[in-house]
Amino acid sequence: MITTTSSHPRTPTPASPLRAWRRLAMVATAAIALAPVAHAEDNQYSLWQQTKDHAANIWNQGESELYLSGVAHHGRGTYTKEKLNELNEHAWGLGYGKTLRNEKGDDESLYGFVLKDSHRHPQYMAGYAYEWVFPIAKTGLEVGLGGTAMLMSRQDYFHSVPFPVPLPLASIGTKKGKIMFAYVPRLSANKNNGDVLLIFGRIEM
Repeated sequence: MITTTSSHPRTPTPASPLRAWRRLAMVATAAIALAPVAHAEDNQYSLWQQTKDHAANIWNQGESELYLSGVAHHGRGTYTKEKLNELNEHAWGLGYGKTLRNEKGDDESLYGFVLKDSHRHPQYMAGYAYEWVFPIAKTGLEVGLGGTAMLMSRQDYFHSVPFPVPLPLASIGTKKGKIMFAYVPRLSANKNNGDVLLIFGRIEM
């Protein structure tokens, strides 16, 4: 991991997508050591301290939620038929997290999750998610669009050493329960190294 040190106190700015994405990356890669800077005369926090406080607020004030996984759909155009027959698409899994609906009406989540990967081995994930929430008028339903940044551990990557992964997210449902979609894009032009759509549920406890 790379260690960086901030030498300037951060001036608070209005909430924005850019700020949300910055939080997204920082919370899930908490192993990156951002050393705290000295407090300025006006007692502003360092960016690292703000991140820790923000994560604590989500965990303390957020609603408890259960994550249930069941489908990992591999792109039919990016894998051969023979490879698809080998891969597991029943990604059964279970997770727990906290979600806070913030002052903007958007969802911020912290979670831990384990599921069966494409090779039927355990895949461990823990991270942060941000979704911009768009209510569907007079239906009680809402659509979410955003992303997650997590630490992931798999047997077939880096000898199970956790590594950071950012992914786009989408969802549809109600505040109490949603169907969620995480998309893993194709990282190589080679066949059998294609895209995957993970479909799972998030249910408020």
